[in-house]
Amino acid sequence: MHVRHIIWDWNGTLLDDTRAGLQAVNAMLEHRGLPALDLTTYREIFGFPVRTFYRSAGFKLEEEDWDALAREFHDYFQADTTLRLHAHAVEVLEHIRRLGIGQSVLSASEQTLLRTMLHDFGVTRFFEGVFGVDNLYGHSKLELGRELLARLALHPSAVLLVGDSLHDHEVAADLGVACVLISQGHQSAARLARSGAPILHSLAELPVWLED
Repeated sequence: MHVRHIIWDWNGTLLDDTRAGLQAVNAMLEHRGLPALDLTTYREIFGFPVRTFYRSAGFKLEEEDWDALAREFHDYFQADTTLRLHAHAVEVLEHIRRLGIGQSVLSASEQTLLRTMLHDFGVTRFFEGVFGVDNLYGHSKLELGRELLARLALHPSAVLLVGDSLHDHEVAADLGVACVLISQGHQSAARLARSGAPILHSLAELPVWLED
């Protein structure tokens, strides 16, 4: 496999925000008198569309204002002080750049928020393209992925998508690009294994995997 471009997922893949996501959801559940989730349960039920995840977590969506619910989550999430890049994220991005491989971000995060976070964590410089959605709803990034691939003007066989969720694999399959999943994010290794995609346990393993 000759990779000329890597499409990165952001949340859970480069950004270590699983605990922040869990804490935000639990704060919302507590506010409604609903049971909290533990980390294992969270990683077993989290997914896209996020509406399905919220229902599985116990939210009574028929009683909720979806816009307000999305804003509430992001208020808690953005205020979380545990947000940080995954270990080895910057060195892996640097390594990929030294190899002459292009890099983009494809995220279900809202575009302005995504660009702000990339800037705040000092990694904007690595990416040729930054593709986030135009809302806070966490639906899907399939259409966005098609737009990104069209702009790259590369054959899908030259592109690799790196993510942390079954939705990332779904997007990669739709685009016809290769996919590798990192099991240090929002879904467990056991769930990710159902995709049949290669599973790495940390970003630090990616450079070696690319050489195989």
